[in-house]
Amino acid sequence: MQEKITLAKKLKKEFPTVIIKENETLDAYTYTKTGGPADALVFPVTKDEVQAIVKWTHEKDVPLTILGNSSNVIIRDGGIRGVVMILTELNGIKIEKNHLVVQSGAKLIDTSKRALYENLTGLEFACGIPGSVGGAVFMNAGAYGGEVKTVIETVEVVTLTGERKIYKNEELEFSYRHSKIQETGDIVVETVFALEKGKKEKISEKMDELTELRTSKQPLEYPSCGSVFKRPTGYFTGKLIQDAGLQGKILGGAQISTKHAGFIVNINQATATDYIEMISHIQEVIWDVYQVKLETEVRIIGEDSILESFENVAERMSS
Repeated sequence: MQEKITLAKKLKKEFPTVIIKENETLDAYTYTKTGGPADALVFPVTKDEVQAIVKWTHEKDVPLTILGNSSNVIIRDGGIRGVVMILTELNGIKIEKNHLVVQSGAKLIDTSKRALYENLTGLEFACGIPGSVGGAVFMNAGAYGGEVKTVIETVEVVTLTGERKIYKNEELEFSYRHSKIQETGDIVVETVFALEKGKKEKISEKMDELTELRTSKQPLEYPSCGSVFKRPTGYFTGKLIQDAGLQGKILGGAQISTKHAGFIVNINQATATDYIEMISHIQEVIWDVYQVKLETEVRIIGEDSILESFENVAERMSS
């Protein structure tokens, strides 16, 4: 009997130099340590490879999902159909005068450290944010009063049809935990940060101060998806959850952190379903008690179960 050509095999034939894994579970790539299998998992290392793969998936009508450092995402237990592109190998950082030119897979923490090394100020707030630069642009990441929108000059993207495009800051429609990229679906490949010259001692002192704040207040000793909910106007999410008597609650292997109630941690082989059910429970209780709607900051993607095999996805492609 003739072997079926899976999606991953077709990709390997088309892009022989790119690392491609078939039916790879995603729990090894997420901060929650949860997530089902990807039909085809690809790791491009250049912007040209990203563009070529995006064009290919567009032409073949294959679903495409982009992941960075996966620090603020929950991937459902059924995994993700089609192609999943992880950009962590696209991680170059260059210095051009007072600008950092950073590829999307670079960690935001590493970017802030490079700024420190170059005596550049403006990214101190990002020294503890675990996501990638691409993810930070996507959601306008911020902490301790800072947001990436204040230091971004331009962002280069690959559109869903495989074209390259550069956005200026004002074109990205930044707001609280939001950018235009969330609507367009463009794939961030490179970001230019405009910083200012500063004194290394002061920059380092500020980063040390924020690192101490983060380690003292956040449950970094357990896997988590970071801050689960956006802050509702006029409230602090962690305090709402704590005052509602939910702190410490356990569902399956997931727990509302006893250190910071705004975090859900994986204490005992939690599944994505555990996380999602805990999120729903928190939202219901907070609404019932305070009539406050909690919106998720974390992205929840993927399938509840594997409804479609790779072979079926491959068969949908034009040959």
